[in-house]
Amino acid sequence: MIQPGNGLRERKVLSMENRGRILWNPTQEILNTANITQYQRWLHDHWGLRDIDEYQKLWNWSVTHVTDFWASLFDYFRIAARSPYKAVQSGTEMPDIHWFEGAKLNYAEHAFRSKDLGPAVIFRREDGRETQWSWQDLEHEVQRVRGALKKLGVRAGDRVAAYLPNIPETVAAFLATASLGAVWSSCSPDFGIQAVMDRFLQIEPKILLAVDGYYYGGKSYNCMPVIETLQEKLPSLVATVLVPYLQPGVQPGGMLLYNHLESSDPLEFQAVSFEHPLWILYSSGTTGLPKAIVQGHGGILLSHLMALTFHLDLRPKDRFMWFTTTGWMMWNMLVSGLLVGATIVLYDGSPSYPVSDTLWQLAEETRMTFFGTSAAYLTMCHKMGLEPERRDLSAMRGIGSTGSPLSPESFEWVYRHLSPTVWLSSLSGGTDVCTAVVGGVPTLPVRSGEIQCRYLGSKVEAFDPEGRSVVNEVGELVLTEPIPSMPVYLYGDKDKQRYRASYFDTYPGIWRHGDWILIHEDGSVVIFGRSDATINRGGIRMGTSDFYRVVDADPQVADSIVVDLSSPEKPNRLILFIVAADPGADKAELERNVRKRLRKQLSPRHEPDNIIFIPEVPKTLNGKKMEVPLKRILAGGDPKKAFNPGTMSNPHAMDYILQHVKPLFTE
Repeated sequence: MIQPGNGLRERKVLSMENRGRILWNPTQEILNTANITQYQRWLHDHWGLRDIDEYQKLWNWSVTHVTDFWASLFDYFRIAARSPYKAVQSGTEMPDIHWFEGAKLNYAEHAFRSKDLGPAVIFRREDGRETQWSWQDLEHEVQRVRGALKKLGVRAGDRVAAYLPNIPETVAAFLATASLGAVWSSCSPDFGIQAVMDRFLQIEPKILLAVDGYYYGGKSYNCMPVIETLQEKLPSLVATVLVPYLQPGVQPGGMLLYNHLESSDPLEFQAVSFEHPLWILYSSGTTGLPKAIVQGHGGILLSHLMALTFHLDLRPKDRFMWFTTTGWMMWNMLVSGLLVGATIVLYDGSPSYPVSDTLWQLAEETRMTFFGTSAAYLTMCHKMGLEPERRDLSAMRGIGSTGSPLSPESFEWVYRHLSPTVWLSSLSGGTDVCTAVVGGVPTLPVRSGEIQCRYLGSKVEAFDPEGRSVVNEVGELVLTEPIPSMPVYLYGDKDKQRYRASYFDTYPGIWRHGDWILIHEDGSVVIFGRSDATINRGGIRMGTSDFYRVVDADPQVADSIVVDLSSPEKPNRLILFIVAADPGADKAELERNVRKRLRKQLSPRHEPDNIIFIPEVPKTLNGKKMEVPLKRILAGGDPKKAFNPGTMSNPHAMDYILQHVKPLFTE
């Protein structure tokens, strides 16, 4: 019999006997009307498929008949291709797989297929400024920006860089860029200048779209010095277009004003190949120069239609929001809500200003039907004791969570303080594929602490150290079949050397995603954090999310981060950093309580060798704990190579680490 406390893998086998409780079950009406149910009926009628009425059976068909599955979606979503494809897939092994060769299409064209079904965009800024665009408004904005970009010489393949917040103008500029076959790339204005330069210098943009400033937490931030530096340091630029956001009447010299762009050209869509670059995203860049990830028109179009339609259950007239900035791939997913005819709800500012439940107020006032956010935000709401059920959220059918594993306690909080009938879809994927690979589906139950399923078409498996697929056991998350939204290439790496090194070095021909995952027999999964931040105690692997689930549940703990600095020479160096909820609390008593909870709820092996109190946990702009950079710094790595302050939401937190903590580990 396996005894408690034998580490990540063995403890997770035990967890099969103690699955999270069921918090939600779909009603018969949901089962009958869900988008995925309509697709199953369509497959039955048009493809003659019979035994796919259960989700797991449908998933199994989608990953064992890969070309049939993606071909069916091409038909089901009525992809508007100017020329037919010759084959669904060609090539024998990842990453040298090609999709729908011969097909000519345009992502942006599909964004306007459901117009006239209510507003296209609803926007609110933290200070209360509101904008609402109809589909006709959006079409007009895209038409005039497209014409202006064309007059500036922008052609298919040219890069358009955006230093813009999550505002309607950004959406219009992206669609205008895509309509020309040009390549979009964006950074949020809260990125530091070096972080922006690290990204945009790589891609040599022809046009820069920028905002004069932004608001956050009741303060305004001037971006003009950054824009001037970008103009000086980006020699490829032929023009800069300024979006006045802080000062509507600003008259900048040497720049074009977004509001003054005009064109009489009709809105047309350049037909491009399926793999023609649509946008360039970036890896987090916390540990050096970020990868510039190129994804294609067709791959994103098909993958996002599938994900939003079947796994978020979105449909025309839905009001869909994801709390995000333009520097996170969830902004791209949010904009793709237009593909399914949904109204996208944009928010720019602090989630807790001017009131602590600002986002829930926005959800109430816009009659939001699907609210997406980060696990960090839901955890914050839980910690703050917010009670969103006091607001009228009766329109809300679903809530999405991503960015990091959502703890069972936060699952429970949603159903206790939001709604017992809302469908909670926890999902996980990444910038690298610009979609989720595991997540929700409205026809399955929601269990506390678990992700409902593997996405259709995503053959997600857990590999043990020998590269064998395992079930009911924690392993490396891999994709053993390709999906169309995988990168076409990394910019500047067309021979794919860096691409292969990033994803295929460990298992040739198989995509290694970089997370620990447990797959249950029924298909549900649990993510345990990044595999490169693994804790190894006496040869036993432990996931960092286990520590956070226990430590952060303590009301005396505001936040925490754990790193393992153990080595053969120094075996006992598991370090837990804690941010006390009350800076004046008795630290010795708090430490004793945390150690006791870890021993009791996890195992004696989980008790850290040292607990250090810090004022703030270093986090990325997307709210992710910076475990790997912190580990590298404390292990003696060069801080300049370990992290980039411009990609952090709180660079002062790392300043504290460097000044007060790193010396403790220097001999």
